[in-house]
Amino acid sequence: MLGFSRSPHRLPTALAALGLLAASAAVQASAGAAPAHAAATTHRVLFDNAHAETAGNADWIISTSQPDPLGQDSSPSAETDWTGALSSWGVALQKTGGYSLKTLPSGSSLAYGGSSATDLANFDTLVLPEPNTAFTAAEKTAIMNFVKNGGGLFMISDHNASDRNNDGKDSVQILNDLMSDNSVDSTDPFGFSIDALNIGSGYPAAVNDSADPVLHGSFGTVTKSLFANGTTATLKPADNSAVKGLVYRSGYSGNTGAFFVTSAFGKGRVAFWGDSSPIDDGTGQSGNTLYDGWNDPGATNAALALNATAWLAGSGTTTGGGGGTGSCTAAQLLGNSGFESGASTWSASSGVITNSTAQKARSGSYYAWLDGNGTATTDTLSQSATIPAGCGATLSFYLHVDTAETTATAYDTLKAQVLNSSGAVLATLATYSNLDAATGYTRRALDLGGYAGQKITVKFTGTEGSKLQTSFVLDDTALDVG
Repeated sequence: MLGFSRSPHRLPTALAALGLLAASAAVQASAGAAPAHAAATTHRVLFDNAHAETAGNADWIISTSQPDPLGQDSSPSAETDWTGALSSWGVALQKTGGYSLKTLPSGSSLAYGGSSATDLANFDTLVLPEPNTAFTAAEKTAIMNFVKNGGGLFMISDHNASDRNNDGKDSVQILNDLMSDNSVDSTDPFGFSIDALNIGSGYPAAVNDSADPVLHGSFGTVTKSLFANGTTATLKPADNSAVKGLVYRSGYSGNTGAFFVTSAFGKGRVAFWGDSSPIDDGTGQSGNTLYDGWNDPGATNAALALNATAWLAGSGTTTGGGGGTGSCTAAQLLGNSGFESGASTWSASSGVITNSTAQKARSGSYYAWLDGNGTATTDTLSQSATIPAGCGATLSFYLHVDTAETTATAYDTLKAQVLNSSGAVLATLATYSNLDAATGYTRRALDLGGYAGQKITVKFTGTEGSKLQTSFVLDDTALDVG
């Protein structure tokens, strides 16, 4: 509950004590909005189309221009600017300014450590969108070494007996074969296997984990996904303790019925999705029967796909999946992270870092209070840090929002952004608003692994309208690497 204002122009409200307009999800930055200043490319993603990804009614490509989708449209603004049932996925990433996307064309082979422009060593993430022809022994070795050395692998399956090209192999068999019969590690390397099931329909729900960067990432909050003939996975944490189910079939939890899974192998990261329908945007080449699962109103598939891509790319470096430095020492990089030293280390608007009793610190006495005036105000709070190459990184903080606003409109906002050393905005990681008002603090966690090897600035910008107040109160920040 609020006490007195920390200065005459800070106008607290008793309405916050009632939890007015409490909301569980942040108003995230739009997946389609480009930053004000385009970032230098940091995330390099290769989509596979060399294993019958367009067989039958499938059209699992981001563009018909291959390997470079920019050949079809160099500055896409709508998903129809690129042709393919995955064009929404590709265009959303392209518009952020932080991704370089390529496609491995039909007739090619996956390789790692060679001279080809589409060699896996040139990428941070490999997407396998329902492969329908088996990987060769050499390809399986390439994929596994790519992940082991720091690459991200996104495996998307379909239901059992979904053999689109009638060669006797479906994606369930092909992906299980990759994990169980390769020359690098065939002893359940990722800690899960794909179930031979055909689950007709449903909306599997996400687990409650507010700190998970895939469920709560810069592209939105994940609540549910979509079954439209798909399958699940069985987890085996005894084989790999990093394996984790994020979305589960109704009635399932723990080690069975996992529809979306993340794991780690060596220095790399792995994600699995049990159906290709959620990534289908309903548009593609003529002659295909497609369904718009990407925008299905009962699910949050776009946020899940995009957050997972960002998380997977975070394990890469500017030298590719195999070019990481190897080890990464765990550390917390922010100075004065709990604000107990007052305004030192941080750059902030006047009065933002305070020990006023009008708000309550989560711990200690000091905290950061942005806005809360009831007049047009812009407050900022920022700090720079260098993320070591080869490290994963997570920005976390505790946020309390109270407001006098009484409508369901986001009048006042707090943006969490990452800037480069020149001050250009690389990305808006999340946007919170008066709609997130609630009693107490909520922990927020945002993935910064994609900026490994760079000096960046973490910046919070609170913007308040001209009438009713909204206070954004931050405490106990951290930038953890490891």
